[in-house]
Amino acid sequence: MTTIDVKTEITGIVSKVLKAVGDSVEEDEPIILIESMKMEIPLVATEEGTVTEVLVQEDDTVTEGAVVARIEA
Repeated sequence: MTTIDVKTEITGIVSKVLKAVGDSVEEDEPIILIESMKMEIPLVATEEGTVTEVLVQEDDTVTEGAVVARIEA
């Protein structure tokens, strides 16, 4: 199995955590929503797998490139 880091593409605030540890995800399925400049940007799974870690909570501030979740593919 391969561990995949889900990283932010922008700086913002975590507005919603959509998946929990143990949840299955499909490729391109949203995991976390980041609010930046009054827009919600979804962070999606790059591969099908299972969420093994969620490293942020709602209302956390994240910077570009931060790892916010991990998936086992």
